[in-house]
Amino acid sequence: MIKKIIEIYKGFDKITYKIMNNGLKFCLIICLVSVFILLTYNFAFQSPFIYYIGISLFRLSLIFGIEFIICGFIVEGIKKQFI
Repeated sequence: MIKKIIEIYKGFDKITYKIMNNGLKFCLIICLVSVFILLTYNFAFQSPFIYYIGISLFRLSLIFGIEFIICGFIVEGIKKQFI
């Protein structure tokens, strides 16, 4: 199963691969910002507002990352008539 997913990933078109790669980089940046906010909460300020902002950004980055991965596979499946 995992080998099949890796084969499909390696067979992506350049445009799909580029969009998916840039989307995952964007999610990584959001995740790093959220980690910085949570570290600020942990070491400097003990405000619940900062904690909830950090957790919300972290969840948002995970959701966006999963959506980019799933949408990349769906678009590739539609292009190659798998779906």
